[in-house]
Amino acid sequence: MRTSYLGRIGTAVPVHAYDQMHLYEAMTRVLSLEPKQSKALKGLYKHSGIRTRHSVLPDFLPVPLPASASETHAAALYPQHAEGVFPPLSARMAVYNKAALPLALAAIHNADIPLDKITHVIAVSCTGLAAPGLDLMLLRALDLPAHTHRTCVHYMGCYAALHGLKQADSICRADPEAHVLLVCVELCTLHFQPDTSWDNLTSGLLFADGAAAVMITGQVTGQAPATPALQMRHFYSEVALEGWDEMSWNPDEKGFLMRLGRGVPFMLQNHSQALIARALERAHLSLGDVHHWAIHPGGRLILDLLIRELKLAPEALDAARQVLQDYGNMSSPTILFVLKALQQSPRANENVFVAAFGPGLTMETALLRWQGA
Repeated sequence: MRTSYLGRIGTAVPVHAYDQMHLYEAMTRVLSLEPKQSKALKGLYKHSGIRTRHSVLPDFLPVPLPASASETHAAALYPQHAEGVFPPLSARMAVYNKAALPLALAAIHNADIPLDKITHVIAVSCTGLAAPGLDLMLLRALDLPAHTHRTCVHYMGCYAALHGLKQADSICRADPEAHVLLVCVELCTLHFQPDTSWDNLTSGLLFADGAAAVMITGQVTGQAPATPALQMRHFYSEVALEGWDEMSWNPDEKGFLMRLGRGVPFMLQNHSQALIARALERAHLSLGDVHHWAIHPGGRLILDLLIRELKLAPEALDAARQVLQDYGNMSSPTILFVLKALQQSPRANENVFVAAFGPGLTMETALLRWQGA
């Protein structure tokens, strides 16, 4: 039976790195929060499980700027106070069209992908839209043949990388000569909004910018001798329609507007155990057959709930917690950051369960396995 394998995962983040508590100070200033709101928000930031987040924007530096800051650190999009004029969608997309490609190319470079082998490109993003889009930007920048097969995965949010992996797996099973480049790039910080709703405050607390890239093939390539290869074995997805209004991502004249309801973690709490059981049953496995967990770190509370519901050892989600701590939630690339962390210590013939969540409420899963060399 034909199968597919993940190559080395490359990741990239923008140069602007911000301490989480500094971002709290910036949000408090820009939103002109009342003291009670500010105190409550400080507690959320402090216990978010996030230490650092990155942005393509220099807008979140202290005001006034430190003496060491150059003129290039002047705000690119956002005013420094709530009474300022916030940018329309067109201005945000102009930044996306300038910044998304370099970040994607950095991730590809860090993955050591042989460009001359690429037969297919899958471009994943939900934070920017254009035509020609990211797929054609990559085609031109990488000097790929004009006949290269291209697919775009848009507007699926945090679980979109798994959908891209599923498509790549189908391509490789149909064509054993295929070499599929999967690229995820998200610039979430372009969509910060000047309101004090729960949805906006939560988005400002969690989301960040980043990119990830990986080559998927029908045969093991680019592996060091005696190194296990990560094989894609099974995919499973469900939609919990009662969560339809809990998570959404809609375009507006002001930018993309996110709804991230308070009920999301508790819906995952109610559904995760049964969902994972059904996913494993379809793969003819049980919970005890999972050796490694790659869970999208949508937030600290989500990881804590899954530990409790699945009765996992606290260290089972260390890779996800580390990614959350170092980068925050970057939407679609985030799960590839988690898988990259697991790639550092491959274990022959051990199973990896992957899960991510997004609008719908959609729960997307994959079962991978380290194949012995």
